[in-house]
Order: sequence, then C-alpha cells, then structure tokens
Amino acid sequence: MSVKRIALFGSTGSIGTQCLDVIAANPDKFSAAILTAQTNDELLVQQALAFKPILVVIGDADKYQKVKNALAGTATQVLAGANALEEAAGTDVYDMMLAAIVGYAGLKPTLKAIEIKKNIALANKETLVVAGDIVMERAANAGVQILPVDSEHAAIFQCLVGEDNNPIEKIILTASGGPFLGKKPNWLVNVKRDHALQHPNWSMGAKISIDSATLMNKGLEMIEAKWLFHLKPNQIQVVVHPQSILHSMVQFEDGSMKAQMGLPDMKLPIQYAMAYPQRIKNAFPRYDFRKPNTLTFEEPDTRTFRNLLLATEALRKGGNMPCILNAANEIAVYAFLKNRIGFLDMTEVVERTMQKITFLEKPSLDDYFESDGEARSFAASLIQM
Repeated sequence: MSVKRIALFGSTGSIGTQCLDVIAANPDKFSAAILTAQTNDELLVQQALAFKPILVVIGDADKYQKVKNALAGTATQVLAGANALEEAAGTDVYDMMLAAIVGYAGLKPTLKAIEIKKNIALANKETLVVAGDIVMERAANAGVQILPVDSEHAAIFQCLVGEDNNPIEKIILTASGGPFLGKKPNWLVNVKRDHALQHPNWSMGAKISIDSATLMNKGLEMIEAKWLFHLKPNQIQVVVHPQSILHSMVQFEDGSMKAQMGLPDMKLPIQYAMAYPQRIKNAFPRYDFRKPNTLTFEEPDTRTFRNLLLATEALRKGGNMPCILNAANEIAVYAFLKNRIGFLDMTEVVERTMQKITFLEKPSLDDYFESDGEARSFAASLIQM
C-alpha cells in the first residue's frame, strides 16, 4: 500500500484532529497533503508544522498574514478567503479528500474534488442533505467513491460489503438519544448551551453536539442515507440505543440482519474510510463482552424532539426541502450557541422556515444555492440576528 495523500478539509475540528491522529499513527500509509480551517489559525499552524502539508487554507482572510508568517520557513503554500477552499480542492496534490467541514460550507469543495476525480471520505452529512441527487450523480459519472465517515453510515457501508446482489429491506440507524433522553418539553425549555453540548458518549464539535441533543442529527442522517445507499424513505428507520455500541443495522429481504458494533470512537470509521478496502491494525480500545452491559433499544420520542419529524417530512417531500431544513437549522443552532434563542425555539425556526420558502420538486444546483440563501435569510429574520 503506497502512501495515500489526504486532503483534510476541516482539520481543526473534532473529526479533523482525530483524522490527524490516524495519519500520525500510520505514516507509512497516509500523509496530510492539504489542511484547512475557517478561523482557528493557531491550531492550523501547529498542524502544518507537524505534518508539513503541501497546502493550507485559512478561511478567515484577516488571518492570512499571521498564518503566512508562521509558515514562512516551510515549503507549505498558504491560501485564504472565501474561494480558497474550492481552489485547494481543485489542486491535484492529493489522492483522497476527507470532507470534515461543518455544514453547507462543505458542499462546493466536495463538488470540486469530484470534478477532478478524487475519492471522498465524507464526514460532512450536509453535503448530501443539501444536494444529494447532484453530488451522487456527479460522483457516479466521474467514477468517484463516496466513503461514509459518520459512524452510522460507516456501519451500514460495512454491513453491505459482499451483499451487492442482495436487496435491502430496510436500514436501522441508531441514535444515542443525546444528553436529554427521556426529558419532556417543560424541562427542555430551560436548557442552556453548555448542558446541550455535554454528549454522553461521543466527543464532537459544537454544531453536531446540538444537533444530537435535538435529534436533528439523526434526521439529517436519514436524508444522507437515502442518497448513499439508494433507499426510499420507508426503508429508513431510527431507533434509540443509548449505549452507542451497535452503530447501525441492515435488514435484508429474507429477514436476516447485519450490524456493525464497537466502542464509540470516531477514529475507527475515519481509518476504515481512508484505508478501504483494507483494515488496518490499531490499538484502539475494544468492547469487552465479558463485562456485563445491557444493550437497549427504544422508539425515539418525536413528540418531544420534533426535529426528527421535520427531517422525516423533508426526506419524504424531497426536492429542495432538505436544503431548506438544513439552512434553517444551521442558523437556529448558531443562534442557540450564542444564547439568542432557547432550546425548543430551534425547532420553531426550522418549522416556520420550511413553511415559508418556496418548494421546488426538481431543483438545479443553482436552485439549491438560492434556496439555501433564502432559508438562511428568513430564519435569521425570525431570530432578529
């Protein structure tokens, strides 16, 4: 196996730092060719000095000179600004993109990587939520593999290896239930950001932690799964599994089920996607069946956590509705993290935006961009940001 050059888009986030841990543990198999960050220039510089990439991007153009000066004695090229991510993605200095930028911002660089026929290890679910039909069509036409990094989709992907000719009856995505499992609206009304960020099982960034607490994350994963595995909405089910040991399941037409299990550690699906189709030996902790532990499953409480219902509605309606859902949610989560709205207000913002923005059954890529902008603008007006 030759050294695979990784373009790590979103290197300073939770997924990005864990990806670099995998690269550092396997220098004979991987190298970091591109590193990008939006605002965290200090960590980006530390990473660049340690991993010596060909190219780094700092999204915040005001921090360009600081990064440039810090890397002046190296061979690393520095880019900055709004269009630099696409420019970097279109540079033929890497073999695989690990798409770990949070939110809608990950879409355009991913499309650019597909354009130059680079395989994608996809940790950015919003790319497929916003424009899954276009992304998957372009990937297929370019012969590009989309390898999921989300633990649930990585589990489904692994369960389907060797099952090409066996039709899926349904998939079951597992949800931990987040930090507020079992709570009711009269309790959630007083939730603050710091409490919502305390996920019981996973170490994640702020955006995905809030999405997990509201169950929006699971709704977005349903939409992502539709495109990744060519499913109909009625083939996708969600169950709550608080222990986060069984990461997802596939049920085939004969009724048999396959599941992928392991301790909640994102380095495993990251490593699997980067090395696929090989499995690499590692020293990650192992689950021990000899230690008593009960694995439980239950239906999600969609009366309390209505984001999952809204996402299911967007999944079934299709068109630009998932794009609208995602845009409104990004604005709502940002406002909650800034203590501008309450926990339950996030759902209200998303629902009202879905009702307001014009539905398009067969949107073009430009339509998706326009719908995203309109949804963000309307959601922000509700919050008076």
